[in-house]
Amino acid sequence: MKLFTTAQVADLDKYTIVNEPIEPIDLMERASMQVADWMAEHVNYNHRIAIFAGPGNNGGDALAVARMLSLMNFQIQVFIPDKERRFSDCFLINLKRLKECSKVTVINWADEMILPPLSEIDLILDGLFGTGLTRPLSGFPARLVKHLNNSGVPIVSIDIPSGLMGEDNGENDPDVIIRAAYTLTFEFPKLSFLFSDNAQYTGVWEVLPIGLHPEGITQTVSPWHFTDRQTICRLLKSRGKFSHKGTFGHALLVAGSYGKMGAAVLAAKGCLRSGVGLLTVHLPRTGNQIIQTALPEAMVSFDESENIITNILLLAGYKAVGIGPGIGKSGQTAAAFQSLLENYQGPLVVDADALNILSEYPDMLPLLPVGSILTPHPVEFERLAGPVKTDFERLSRAREFAQIHQIVLILKGANTSISLPDGGCWFNSTGNPGMATGGSGDVLTGILTGLLAQGYLPHEAALLGVYLHGLAGDLALEGSSQEALLAGEIADHLGMAFSDVKNDPDFGKPEKKSHF
Repeated sequence: MKLFTTAQVADLDKYTIVNEPIEPIDLMERASMQVADWMAEHVNYNHRIAIFAGPGNNGGDALAVARMLSLMNFQIQVFIPDKERRFSDCFLINLKRLKECSKVTVINWADEMILPPLSEIDLILDGLFGTGLTRPLSGFPARLVKHLNNSGVPIVSIDIPSGLMGEDNGENDPDVIIRAAYTLTFEFPKLSFLFSDNAQYTGVWEVLPIGLHPEGITQTVSPWHFTDRQTICRLLKSRGKFSHKGTFGHALLVAGSYGKMGAAVLAAKGCLRSGVGLLTVHLPRTGNQIIQTALPEAMVSFDESENIITNILLLAGYKAVGIGPGIGKSGQTAAAFQSLLENYQGPLVVDADALNILSEYPDMLPLLPVGSILTPHPVEFERLAGPVKTDFERLSRAREFAQIHQIVLILKGANTSISLPDGGCWFNSTGNPGMATGGSGDVLTGILTGLLAQGYLPHEAALLGVYLHGLAGDLALEGSSQEALLAGEIADHLGMAFSDVKNDPDFGKPEKKSHF
């Protein structure tokens, strides 16, 4: 699914108005009905709701929602801060319609020194400011936002929390942004919703469809995408009846050191569960009994060293190589990694300590084969690319890094981002906080390596691997809890994740047009 900047969404609104065609007030009515229906489903009818409507179209939405909720017998008060403000045309139309509903109390106040009491209010609906903001709130609007936040009353925001910007909030003032419990956004999530910096403002966000014109969406070019189920169904390949283990490739995992053999086991388990035909794990000799007992399906290549990786030989025949989980950062291991980069030109998955080695020896970066997949968490990425102040800046740096080095960069976290060599960026839609546990990334490394070995292109392996990894974590959570989830359980539920996708009605349907 494409994602768009707030400016592009505004253009899509205009395209829909012209080409559907539909009047602006009727498109607003359609959007407001979605919000009102959500409120009717999720809010107790006995709740006393205070609706704050700003002077623009976000306020027009709020007034339309107030009218609709009043007709459903909700207890509504509408507050309009109206001191010398110019109102949008749709705002004025909806204000007139609202005042025709005698059940609704509309409070206009012009005294900026007086803020409305909220002690008897059960819920606030925020329709003060929409996506058009380009600078932090100040003056009376800022005081009002602080007042609402300090009230202790839960807030539901229409489209975007007032004060939050749609993309970069690096120069914003965090004290003057609505802190919503829920955000009901229209058609697409805003980019700013996908960054951890802004979770305190958006709360739980939900996308409500409003029927923006499909041709406008198709024609609008964007580097931003959201990995939805339809995308994954079209990426995942079916297996032929006469396939054999050679069909699905031979992968090599370079992993483990004394005291960290568990990382090798988890990565190997993820790789085997990804559907790879054959797997060899190269590890120190001390790990032989551990890996062959834990995973008899994996073959083992022994390092000369008992305790660390010092040499990686016999690279011919492998369709993909993954390196990093648990290998440590000794000088001998770094030299072995450099030798691998110099002698293997196939797709690589680089994780964990291999990333830390790259950060300590940046002259090795140009040796990365084109299309390699790097999987840092935020701290590992900053070691590679330098410190950043915000999630948006980190993502911008990741996209630049992927383009410069012509690699795929998976920046792990909630809504894991996948930056591609062509500048495209995808946000993942699966996963949960229970996956923030040791070994989860090792499992992902194994999955990605296995998919590459099966012949998936690097960007395909990244999108598919991250999605399945998160989905397996979600399925594992159904019988567990976020606190108790283990990385091994993610690998154990990969079979269910594959089945879940393959049972989808969209699985196996031909793609009409490439997403890439």
